[in-house]
Amino acid sequence: MKTTPSDVDVVLPCLNEAGALPWVLERIPPGWRALVVDNGSTDGSAEVARAYGATVVREPRRGFGAACHAGLTASTADVVCFCDCDASLDPSLLVPFVREVREGGADLVLGRRRPRGRGAWPAHARAGNLALARMLRRRTGLRLHDLGPLRAARREPLLALGLTDRRSGYPLQMVVRAADAGWRIAEYDVPYLPRTGTSKVTGTWLGTWQAVRDMSRVLADGRAGR
Repeated sequence: MKTTPSDVDVVLPCLNEAGALPWVLERIPPGWRALVVDNGSTDGSAEVARAYGATVVREPRRGFGAACHAGLTASTADVVCFCDCDASLDPSLLVPFVREVREGGADLVLGRRRPRGRGAWPAHARAGNLALARMLRRRTGLRLHDLGPLRAARREPLLALGLTDRRSGYPLQMVVRAADAGWRIAEYDVPYLPRTGTSKVTGTWLGTWQAVRDMSRVLADGRAGR
C-alpha cells in the first residue's frame, strides 16, 4: 500500500520504554510517522525515540488515556493508529488495518491479541479482558473478543467522539462511543508477544484490577455513549 508521510500517524504512549523502543520504531511502516508520547519517562525514552526518527510529544499528566489523547490531538494524518511501545505488538501489523479504513471496509479496526510465547499474556490480565469484552457485548451488542491497544481509524471522526477518559478506560470508551455513533468496527487477529520490561497496567493483579475498574466505570457511565 502506497503512503505519503502525512497519510498515517502511529501514536505510541510511552512510560520508561527505552529498551523496547528500537524494536518498535524499526517496524513502523515506511512513510508513516511515529508519535511517541512521553508520559513522564525517566530512562531516556524520549532521547531514544528521537534517535530513531520519531516525533516526541510530551504529556506530563500521567495516564494511558492522557498519553493516547495527547498523541491523537498532536496528529495531523488522515488515519491515526495506536500501538503499545513495549514490543508486545508489531506496528507493521497495522498495514491491513489502515487499508481497511482507507478503502471504507470499516471505521475502526481493532487487533485481537493471540499470545505467542510464554508469559505473553498473564492469566489475570486475560481474565480481566474477557470479563470486559462480555460487558461490552451486553452494552453495545458488538461481538468483540479483545480491547487491545492496536487499532486504526480516521483522525477527524476520532476527535469528534469527544473522548474524556484519561486513564485505562480510554480504549474502551473509544469503542463504546464509536459503536453508539454507528461506526463499523472490525477485528483482526494479531500475534501478542512477551513485552520488554514490566507492565505498568496489567503486570500485576493490582494493575489489572485498576484497569478493569477504570473500564467498568466507562461502561457504567451513561455519558460513555454521550
